[in-house]
Amino acid sequence: MKTCMACSMPLEKVEDIGLENESGIFCKYCVSDDGSVKSCQKIFFGGVQFFMGAVPGTERALAERLTRKNMKALSYWQTHEHECLNGSEASAEEYDEAMSKLAQ
Repeated sequence: MKTCMACSMPLEKVEDIGLENESGIFCKYCVSDDGSVKSCQKIFFGGVQFFMGAVPGTERALAERLTRKNMKALSYWQTHEHECLNGSEASAEEYDEAMSKLAQ
């Protein structure tokens, strides 16, 4: 399955795709109205909001660490480094636990 290069959202339907370019495929949530990839800060904030809403009981600090770990693992952010990704990351155990709760 294809996933968004900026946030790792599964791209299950054509409608989920917001942009496809030389960097890869991006979901509709990571693309601005002008057709460009949103800023790291905006995508990071969206990831934090996602984890806080999708994983019951997730507080903001953990959601930030989860989002940072997720984004830093993506090849897009490895070639587009940004200071918004500086800071502590979730441990492998925290990340695995959060991801298992998403699958439920």
